[in-house]
Amino acid sequence: MRLVIATCTVDYVGRLTAHLPSATRLILVKADGSVSVHADDRAYKPLNWMSPPCTLREGAGEQAGTWTVTNKAGERLVITVEEVLHDSSHALGVDPGLVKDGVEAHLQALLADQIETLGPGFRLVRREYPTAIGPVDILCRDSSGSTVAVEIKRRGEIDGVEQLTRYLQLLDRDPSLTPVRGIFAAQEIKPQARVLAQDRGIDCVTLDYDALRGFDDVTTRLF
Repeated sequence: MRLVIATCTVDYVGRLTAHLPSATRLILVKADGSVSVHADDRAYKPLNWMSPPCTLREGAGEQAGTWTVTNKAGERLVITVEEVLHDSSHALGVDPGLVKDGVEAHLQALLADQIETLGPGFRLVRREYPTAIGPVDILCRDSSGSTVAVEIKRRGEIDGVEQLTRYLQLLDRDPSLTPVRGIFAAQEIKPQARVLAQDRGIDCVTLDYDALRGFDDVTTRLF
């Protein structure tokens, strides 16, 4: 990971345009290729970011101080660095991944055992399907034979959608799996997470924990 604290402006050019005026910010360049720009507030959420796969080019000569991040859709994040206050790189190693709490782990097991609650003809491929950035909760096939990656949370928020997005980008590079679509499954899904999922082409499913345990008819709602 590269960590840069700099005074900079940031411009996003894509489906929309956005501009961040000059200020001191934290820029993170992660090993997976993602680039994110943070202020000293907003908790974990960046001001702007570019998810992998993307390329970072640092300008030279007259363009020195200009970082251009481009994704596969041609969208660009242009960071104009005015002053660098700190620049360091750190090797974090392989992360063991998030350890789910008891409810999330149980939801995963229950849904894997009752995979057709996601739709008629669904069949399980594997739980905890490995990727280079951690395991996907459930990998399955739908009735047409297409690959589906399922991320399960007790409470579905934006970071869970981002996590599933990264898994989908990696899985879609495997010719034996592509095309891969995603399902974000949780007991409760926040409206912002649902909007982001819809924008990414990810389906959202709300899970009834008690119903999956057999206390009622098994029900899910697919949006």
